[in-house]
Amino acid sequence: MTAAATGNDEHAPLISHRLLTRLTIGVAVLAGLTVAISVAGRVLGERIALAGHTENAEPVDVVIGQDHIRLPANTIRFEEQRQTGRTERVDLYLTWPEMRGYSNADRGRFNDANRHEGLVFLNLSQSTMSKDMSGRMGPIYSHLFGDTFEPGPAGLVLRRLKENSGYGDEVFFTGRLPDGSDYAVRCMMPADEAQSTSADCQRDIHIGQDLSVLYRFSSRLLPQWQAMEARIRDYLGRSLIRNGRPSSSTGLGR
Repeated sequence: MTAAATGNDEHAPLISHRLLTRLTIGVAVLAGLTVAISVAGRVLGERIALAGHTENAEPVDVVIGQDHIRLPANTIRFEEQRQTGRTERVDLYLTWPEMRGYSNADRGRFNDANRHEGLVFLNLSQSTMSKDMSGRMGPIYSHLFGDTFEPGPAGLVLRRLKENSGYGDEVFFTGRLPDGSDYAVRCMMPADEAQSTSADCQRDIHIGQDLSVLYRFSSRLLPQWQAMEARIRDYLGRSLIRNGRPSSSTGLGR
């Protein structure tokens, strides 16, 4: 090897400009990927934390049958139902007793499977029967009740059903509402309070033109039956839209 060649090798850079450029680009790409992964992870984490909930309280206008209802998006339980337009049903969940939709402040009540008494669940659909649960008391349920009466919570009467009624282990609680009308609710009572669920009891009512509202709640809330009936009717009555404006009345139906 010549002396000139040896001298050139000694002064040649250890890292070529081309390699340095590639390394710089590689570092930039890795940095970009890191940022992207971080942002994506944060967004995904927020979506997982929300678990289908939304804090968005913007109104969603839905039409079910002959009824136009305006509801905050965060009260609608399923994401695919948070769309303006005609639909067959809408599922709602609301804090009890505040009657609020989902919020970050209340996320524990929506996500804790053991806090059943903190929520009520509602299903809105077009009526398929001419009478709601109270209206079916005389013509239908009265023929299915057994002969015994038992005292229930907050003035209710527990009515057990005949063995051949087809309702299994379900029971009815009956009472009188402040306006003198009948009240009836079906319940599957847990063996002990610790086994209560958010769907122990269910009752359906009619509001508006032909809207059926099935609402479900924990048996722990039975002592508050009158307040629950009044608040659900009031909340949905105020959600009804008539002639392009919110209803000024509760729009109650029987």
